[in-house]
Amino acid sequence: MRIDKWLKVSRILKRRTISQELAKNDRVEINGKMVKPSKEVHVGDEVSVRFGSRRITVRVNSVEEVKRKQEASEMYEILKEEYVEVPEESSEQPLI
Repeated sequence: MRIDKWLKVSRILKRRTISQELAKNDRVEINGKMVKPSKEVHVGDEVSVRFGSRRITVRVNSVEEVKRKQEASEMYEILKEEYVEVPEESSEQPLI
Protein backbone atom coordinates (compact mmCIF):
# COMPACT_ATOMS: atom_id res chain seq x y z
CA MET A 1 0.00 0.00 0.00
CA ARG A 2 1.22 3.53 -0.76
CA ILE A 3 2.44 5.53 2.24
CA ASP A 4 0.02 8.40 1.57
CA LYS A 5 -2.95 6.04 1.60
CA TRP A 6 -1.66 4.10 4.62
CA LEU A 7 -1.36 7.29 6.68
CA LYS A 8 -4.99 8.11 5.85
CA VAL A 9 -6.42 4.60 6.40
CA SER A 10 -4.57 4.28 9.73
CA ARG A 11 -5.98 7.70 10.67
CA ILE A 12 -2.60 9.12 11.62
CA LEU A 13 -3.53 11.94 9.23
CA LYS A 14 -7.08 12.90 8.35
CA ARG A 15 -6.80 13.35 4.59
CA ARG A 16 -4.73 11.73 1.88
CA THR A 17 -3.94 15.10 0.31
CA ILE A 18 -2.27 16.19 3.56
CA SER A 19 -0.16 13.02 3.69
CA GLN A 20 0.83 13.58 0.04
CA GLU A 21 1.92 17.15 0.79
CA LEU A 22 3.96 16.07 3.81
CA ALA A 23 5.74 13.41 1.76
CA LYS A 24 6.44 15.87 -1.07
CA ASN A 25 7.97 18.28 1.45
CA ASP A 26 10.35 15.67 2.95
CA ARG A 27 8.45 15.16 6.20
CA VAL A 28 7.77 11.42 5.87
CA GLU A 29 10.42 8.74 6.38
CA ILE A 30 10.28 4.98 6.07
CA ASN A 31 13.12 3.14 7.82
CA GLY A 32 15.11 6.38 8.07
CA LYS A 33 14.83 7.44 4.40
CA MET A 34 12.77 10.34 3.05
CA VAL A 35 10.07 9.03 0.71
CA LYS A 36 7.64 10.22 -1.92
CA PRO A 37 3.86 9.70 -1.58
CA SER A 38 3.93 6.65 -3.87
CA LYS A 39 6.44 4.65 -1.77
CA GLU A 40 5.10 1.25 -0.74
CA VAL A 41 4.88 0.53 2.98
CA HIS A 42 5.16 -3.01 4.38
CA VAL A 43 4.49 -4.72 7.70
CA GLY A 44 7.42 -4.13 10.06
CA ASP A 45 8.50 -0.81 8.53
CA GLU A 46 9.18 2.15 10.81
CA VAL A 47 7.38 5.26 9.62
CA SER A 48 8.25 8.72 10.92
CA VAL A 49 6.03 11.73 10.20
CA ARG A 50 6.78 15.34 11.12
CA PHE A 51 3.91 17.80 11.17
CA GLY A 52 4.20 21.14 12.86
CA SER A 53 6.56 20.84 15.80
CA ARG A 54 5.68 17.21 16.39
CA ARG A 55 7.29 14.01 15.13
CA ILE A 56 5.69 10.61 15.55
CA THR A 57 7.43 7.31 14.79
CA VAL A 58 5.35 4.15 14.44
CA ARG A 59 5.88 0.51 13.44
CA VAL A 60 3.51 -0.81 10.76
CA ASN A 61 1.47 -3.79 11.97
CA SER A 62 -1.01 -4.02 9.10
CA VAL A 63 -1.45 -2.69 5.55
CA GLU A 64 -5.11 -3.52 4.98
CA GLU A 65 -6.89 -1.37 2.39
CA VAL A 66 -9.98 -0.77 4.53
CA LYS A 67 -10.22 -0.45 8.31
CA ARG A 68 -13.04 0.68 10.53
CA LYS A 69 -12.39 3.72 12.67
CA GLN A 70 -12.38 1.67 15.88
CA GLU A 71 -9.76 -0.72 14.47
CA ALA A 72 -7.47 1.84 12.77
CA SER A 73 -5.13 2.14 15.76
CA GLU A 74 -4.35 -1.59 15.44
CA MET A 75 -2.55 -0.86 12.15
CA TYR A 76 0.45 0.62 13.97
CA GLU A 77 2.35 0.70 17.23
CA ILE A 78 3.68 4.05 18.48
CA LEU A 79 7.43 3.82 19.07
CA LYS A 80 8.24 7.45 19.77
CA GLU A 81 6.44 10.78 19.91
CA GLU A 82 8.49 13.93 20.31
CA TYR A 83 8.47 17.65 19.83
CA VAL A 84 11.08 19.04 17.47
CA GLU A 85 12.26 22.57 16.91
CA VAL A 86 10.86 24.16 13.79
CA PRO A 87 13.47 26.10 11.81
CA GLU A 88 12.63 29.79 11.54
CA GLU A 89 11.90 31.28 8.14
CA SER A 90 14.75 33.13 6.55
CA SER A 91 14.60 36.88 7.20
CA GLU A 92 16.39 37.73 3.96
CA GLN A 93 14.51 39.65 1.32
CA PRO A 94 14.08 37.87 -2.01
CA LEU A 95 16.11 39.17 -4.93
CA ILE A 96 14.01 40.83 -7.61
